[in-house]
Amino acid sequence: MLVCEAVHALRQRGLPATVNDVAREIGLDQSGASRLIGSAAKAGYLTMVVAPGDARRREASVTSAGRSMVDDAHRWQEETFVRLTPGWSDTKRHEFQQAMVELMDSSYAMEA
Repeated sequence: MLVCEAVHALRQRGLPATVNDVAREIGLDQSGASRLIGSAAKAGYLTMVVAPGDARRREASVTSAGRSMVDDAHRWQEETFVRLTPGWSDTKRHEFQQAMVELMDSSYAMEA
């Protein structure tokens, strides 16, 4: 799940998902990320394809099975968030989620 989420997040931000990019995204070394990507690919959750414009590089993509797993995880996260905030209004939940998105966007901007 970790590498599928990382590949999905990188792609959502319009970034490549090479082994090194995924390693940086999840805070692992290149060899650890490579093993995780290999396991996810073997399980059918990711594919590795030649990078557009540079045949020396390979990039990961989430398969339909991987996308389904990521969607299920996001659904579970949303349900858990609602259970963790039973006294919160929908407005308060939305404002908190927006603040977290802004925080993550700032984090990504600092890395760039």
